[in-house]
Amino acid sequence: MEVTASARRRTGLRDADGMAVASFALGMVGLLVLNLVLGPVSLVLAALALKRATGRRSLALSGLVLGIADVVVYAILFAADNSVAWTFSG
Repeated sequence: MEVTASARRRTGLRDADGMAVASFALGMVGLLVLNLVLGPVSLVLAALALKRATGRRSLALSGLVLGIADVVVYAILFAADNSVAWTFSG
């Protein structure tokens, strides 16, 4: 018998909301820097937030779209330059 209310439901929802916000923020920053890293992280966080039925569904969907945009921007930059950013010449 539990004397206090279980914190599992509230914590899970709060975690999912935090994932949605983090996904959106990382997706936005990823458009400017570190597309290859922040884009997939944004995608994963958005997918987890949506799977856990976040209350901030619109932020999670926005994070998902921005994560996809990050990967697309990286692909366009890679195709235009024909090189990888972290290789050294010379």
